[in-house]
Amino acid sequence: MGGGNGAKAAQKRARNKEKAAPAAKSQLKSNSAAMNIVCVTCKQTFLSTSRAPQLTLHAENKHNATLAQCFPTFTPSDAK
Repeated sequence: MGGGNGAKAAQKRARNKEKAAPAAKSQLKSNSAAMNIVCVTCKQTFLSTSRAPQLTLHAENKHNATLAQCFPTFTPSDAK
């Protein structure tokens, strides 16, 4: 006869877990590759999608400096 519902659910969870595992690793790689904005003072990295207000906040709070002093190569993009 067939297995119970508990056994079927456990097998389904195991199969789904195997399928989902590889996707998480590639997400981490792509996130680390996208961190290409670097503070010249402390070398902290930021995602390429970071906006000027976030970077200005970092510069003022951590280094008491301006956005241009900490991120001289940063060019704000108006793309939404």
